[in-house]
Amino acid sequence: MQKLTSSELRTQYLNFFKNHGHAVIGSASLIPENDPTVLFTTAGMHPLEPYLMGEKHPLGKRLVNVQKCVRTGDIDEVGDATHCTFFEMLGNWSLGDYFKKESIHFSYDFLVNVLKINPKDLAVSVFEGDGDSPRDVDSAGYWVSEGLSPEQVYFLPKKNNWWGPAGLTGPCGPDTEIFIDTKKPKCSPDCSPACDCGKFIEIWNNVFMQYNKTAEGKFVPLDNKNVDTGMGLERTICILNGYKSVYETDLFIDAIKLIGSEASAKYGESEEATRAIRIIADHMRTATFIIGDERGVTPGNIDQGYVLRRLIRRAIRYARKLSIRVSTLWELAELYVGQYANVYGELERNKAGIISEIKKEIEKFEKTLNGGLKEFEKVAAITTGVIDGAAAFRLYDTFGFPVEITEELAKDKGLTVDRAGFDAAFVSHQQKSQAGAEQKFKGGLHDHLDETTRLHTATHLLQAALRRVLGEGVFQRGSNITAERLRFDFSFGRPMTSDEISETEKIVNDVIKAEIDIVLEEMSVEEAKNKGALGVFESKYGEIVKVYTIGGFSKEICGGPHAKNTRELGVFKIEKEQSSSSGVRRIRAVLINGEL
Repeated sequence: MQKLTSSELRTQYLNFFKNHGHAVIGSASLIPENDPTVLFTTAGMHPLEPYLMGEKHPLGKRLVNVQKCVRTGDIDEVGDATHCTFFEMLGNWSLGDYFKKESIHFSYDFLVNVLKINPKDLAVSVFEGDGDSPRDVDSAGYWVSEGLSPEQVYFLPKKNNWWGPAGLTGPCGPDTEIFIDTKKPKCSPDCSPACDCGKFIEIWNNVFMQYNKTAEGKFVPLDNKNVDTGMGLERTICILNGYKSVYETDLFIDAIKLIGSEASAKYGESEEATRAIRIIADHMRTATFIIGDERGVTPGNIDQGYVLRRLIRRAIRYARKLSIRVSTLWELAELYVGQYANVYGELERNKAGIISEIKKEIEKFEKTLNGGLKEFEKVAAITTGVIDGAAAFRLYDTFGFPVEITEELAKDKGLTVDRAGFDAAFVSHQQKSQAGAEQKFKGGLHDHLDETTRLHTATHLLQAALRRVLGEGVFQRGSNITAERLRFDFSFGRPMTSDEISETEKIVNDVIKAEIDIVLEEMSVEEAKNKGALGVFESKYGEIVKVYTIGGFSKEICGGPHAKNTRELGVFKIEKEQSSSSGVRRIRAVLINGEL
């Protein structure tokens, strides 16, 4: 295998696909635009959903990029050898161009001839087939024709080798996953890449979107078949260099050294200390990217802001356990900004805000901890023997008080904590939250319903109206659309007055009533800037983007979809205006069918 730094792998990957006719596109924001299915961008395909659904991409049918991603579903696994909350995804796409044969050839060629991986060290899995789709003998055959033996190809069921749809309906299809075979003995005769024994380590996934799942549950073949691939940068660098964990790579090594120099227990000294140091390194990297994003959010009590707050406070908790100065946390942010600035310039541009928000959140949590201490004293004063699990959970849920601290304080007073009761309360809370999230995030942009298209267009009108009413310092900081309503976050430091809300509504409805055509143009990023288009200019110089213009009222860079004329929107109504996070307000609005 070829030993590479993270920078070298990014460059080699992009150059390889560029040389095979792929246009290099920039990383999209970590904060999804108008996609209610996720809080963060979790894969490279999310920003490209309109194009995977058939919209024409201005740069053509072959694309490649390195995408910033955040996933917190496995947050409890962070600290092991491979899990991270923030990661970079290397991805390439075919939008109705090449399909399985070419995709598999590109993957094999890059792994074997560029990264110098011995083909005998590879294993792949393909879809075994079921009532919805036949056995993927094509992919298996293409792998064998590239040079793998049939014994290196495993047929696995839908839970292992099928992607999507992202919501209830939409594009989906079988995939082929690529693994490194560590050559460890098989744990059983049935051992395969589906096994968690450690013999097989996933390195790449090629998704073949060839069906559209309908509301009736049918899988209808797509006219334009797409390819979406993903390779995790951190894990690939770890494998190529023979490291035991991603925290040994150049992406983390300086952060680990900084934390270790402060910690009361050293990295590698014990499993507990090693895990704690890794968690701090991971969480502060993620927090740096979330705050530093061009659509970055700040710590808060809902949605992305809540996740960010949890990450920072979790890092504080582990820093306290290791007697690490809290200033080390914002020093880590400064380190990450310097490390990534040449790849993600937004971090350098937003450096001051990153450090400021981390400092403010540390200060808030210190106050929260003090409040928790007072509450603990009240609980301890009326407790004999064991602190009730529900009371311990209230300290955690209401005061952000880690249960480990509750246990330490209880021990000092000769008490214990009903940890089983706490865990039960915690699981119950998680189940309720997950059920709410499943209801909240069903559907999504991929549905392309008429309702979401109209609401998407309304967000453009809303932003333009807010800038007229509140001033040009207002910019979009995030949006979320379902078929029923839009939610729009924007930069503003105080609540809107009732007169401001009414004026905003009137401006939007006046534009709707004017029946203005919505015009789509394709142009370079520089042209869009020069024409005054609003948008997150995350695209690289020279890239072609879509600009939607609504008369002389609104001009924005956006991927779509949009209504053809404002008369399609109906009546715009703001239902609620509230705080989202520090310096960010949130509007919830609907469109009502009827006459203005």
